[in-house]
Amino acid sequence: MKTARAATRRPLPGSPFNNIPVPVRHVEHYALNDQVTHDRYGLGVVIGVEEEVAVLVDFGTQQERIPSPYSKLTKL
Repeated sequence: MKTARAATRRPLPGSPFNNIPVPVRHVEHYALNDQVTHDRYGLGVVIGVEEEVAVLVDFGTQQERIPSPYSKLTKL
């Protein structure tokens, strides 16, 4: 004879018990002439800002447009 197992319940979309808070990502804000470092390109200076879309950074030998979120870009 088999033992009875309880079936796992699927939470309903509107259930108050499955409200998991979504982590809020902090988006860094950059201004003109901010010194930054990038994991791939190295040290640079911000020369253009598109609000919450992208930044244009001069790394000396090249200029790169870094789109948001700026995961590999750090302000110094």
